[in-house]
Amino acid sequence: MEYFSEPTEKSGYLNEEYRLFHIKDQTEREYRPHYHDFHKLIVFLSGNVTYHIEGKAYHLKPRDILLVNQGAIHKPEIDASLPYERIILWIRDDIREQALTTCFQKARDRSFNLIRLNSRVQERLKDILAELEGSLNGNAFCAELLSDALFSQLMVYINRIFLEESYILDQQSYTFDSQVEDLVHYINRHLAEDLSIDSLARKYYLSKYHMMRKFKEETGYTMHNYITSKRLLLARSLISQGNPVMKAAQQSGFGDYTTFVRAYKKQFGASPTKN
Repeated sequence: MEYFSEPTEKSGYLNEEYRLFHIKDQTEREYRPHYHDFHKLIVFLSGNVTYHIEGKAYHLKPRDILLVNQGAIHKPEIDASLPYERIILWIRDDIREQALTTCFQKARDRSFNLIRLNSRVQERLKDILAELEGSLNGNAFCAELLSDALFSQLMVYINRIFLEESYILDQQSYTFDSQVEDLVHYINRHLAEDLSIDSLARKYYLSKYHMMRKFKEETGYTMHNYITSKRLLLARSLISQGNPVMKAAQQSGFGDYTTFVRAYKKQFGASPTKN
């Protein structure tokens, strides 16, 4: 479902507003960094897994929840000697109840994606998830209506927990390189500006070769590919909102239109005028 030979490819397609998977497997598999066109909520149940999201490595415990926002570059690192069990929700960014995706936007803004809960709240969410999974897999009277209600209930609780920061903040649960975190933060907030390797190295007083090596180690991307991918995702979002293609390219940091069109076709498999 999520394995790719190229780190710039997206994973998965979602036509409905949300989709639930309950997966338990134990296979030798190397995941490469990838992204989705939708949000992904992961409830970790068992195994030995470290999840890398935008330069942070989260060391998971059972019942941890990860919020992987649309376009976030991520990959799991899995110990294949143990079964890996998780519940995954794919959620469209343009669902009818837009407020339910607020937690993903906040995760992006905070550069923090982990929710770790006390046992009481864990049990409450466990019950809702079990009901939701059962309803989605059943065909009882008004199953779809009940599923939507349970999905909304689950997401309201998760949003409240994350927005109010009423989760357990365990400093041992994640590791990151502070310089790379600063770089990721800056890049994502200044995509329309000069993000050349030389200018970033000057800004952070780093050797550009040292900076590029650290960035690749922490994110799985070269700096050039990361910046290009993020600019393309921004451009596609602007185009989908009705902006002219050339203006979207400029607002996303592409100085040359021909280069933009070529990169867009390579990443998305279609011309920007056809999306």
